[in-house]
Amino acid sequence: MQIIVIGGGAAGLMAAVTAARIGASVTVLEQNDTVGKKLLATGNGKCNLTNVKQEPACYRGSEPLFAWKVISAFGLTDTLKFFTGLGVYTRNKNGGLYPFSEQAQAVRDILRMEAEYLHVKLKTRERVQRIEKAGLFQVTTQSYTYQADRVILAAGGAASNIAGSGMDGFHLAESLGHTIIKPLPALVGLRGMGNYFSKWAGVRFEASVSLYTNDICMFTERGEVQFTDYGISGIPVFQVSRFAARALDEGQRVLAVLDFMPDFTVEELLVFLENRQEQCPYKTISESLIGLFPQKLIPLFCTEIKTLAELAEKLKKFPVIIRDAHSMEQAQVTSGGVFTGEIDPVTMESKKISGLYFAGEVVDVDGCCGGYNLQWAWSSGALAGRSSAAEEQP
Repeated sequence: MQIIVIGGGAAGLMAAVTAARIGASVTVLEQNDTVGKKLLATGNGKCNLTNVKQEPACYRGSEPLFAWKVISAFGLTDTLKFFTGLGVYTRNKNGGLYPFSEQAQAVRDILRMEAEYLHVKLKTRERVQRIEKAGLFQVTTQSYTYQADRVILAAGGAASNIAGSGMDGFHLAESLGHTIIKPLPALVGLRGMGNYFSKWAGVRFEASVSLYTNDICMFTERGEVQFTDYGISGIPVFQVSRFAARALDEGQRVLAVLDFMPDFTVEELLVFLENRQEQCPYKTISESLIGLFPQKLIPLFCTEIKTLAELAEKLKKFPVIIRDAHSMEQAQVTSGGVFTGEIDPVTMESKKISGLYFAGEVVDVDGCCGGYNLQWAWSSGALAGRSSAAEEQP
């Protein structure tokens, strides 16, 4: 069985290793000068392999349950067994599992070494230009045309500014008749409307973020928010960003409401603020906030505020009108991709073209922060590799 894997990232390497272990002859075509380049940047270079908490809500897409079917077939236990077998010992950091060395390069290297041990051909600087099927698959790069019984398309997505990220995988899938859900940035900062963002730039502060689309609250996330010169960022913003980006693309109104005191109700916060002022009656409203909030935030809270009741309301419901998501180059992952309704979740095989499989970010699945996008890569790559190698030739 001759299998070509297009893309030498996390999903592609997992697919290649899995297929080669079954006995297939595997060639990986990677357009960069080395495999696993984007993998090196995951987890801020520490490689958040997966997460101990696994549930359907951790994965998103136009068909949200599709991802969970795949994860259920090759999940956390399978992933840990796979990497333990390669010599990766993990450490748990708030549920996220990292290699003990906390080096993404180690994960990339052990995958590459395993692939080479299994005689997987790793062809770098090979950008695929065309895929055709006439009996066998014909995969054409700028320098050669490869033949294969099976093809696994794991070309990644458009997110990040790392070389090799782009639209190639989507264009190849579309050329083969597949529907592409419009790729948009996910796990990314959000740009706000207004002229005050430069005043809070550089501040980090724990708050909750509620995302409203057309005045309906869709999601609420809590964590450290990063305040930037363009708007808001940080993990809680990342978690809701894919929904903001898609709503904006559909022409909906998007609002982020920040709660700077999420442990209080409005009434409790008002009592708290009144007690503080009673203890130090010589302080102005803005002076009474010193010690509670970073100095840069206080003037923004006190603008057009005359009473403590108004202040309490603003601290609990600080509105940021969202103009758009930050650029695809700044995003950690792509939302959108090959429509999952055209893929078999049991095998990752195309329902349109026999022998064509998909894995990783090229598929319309994206995960939350915390190792979920890599778990999707491992799970989808393992299923694609296993299924493509195990099937009988036509």
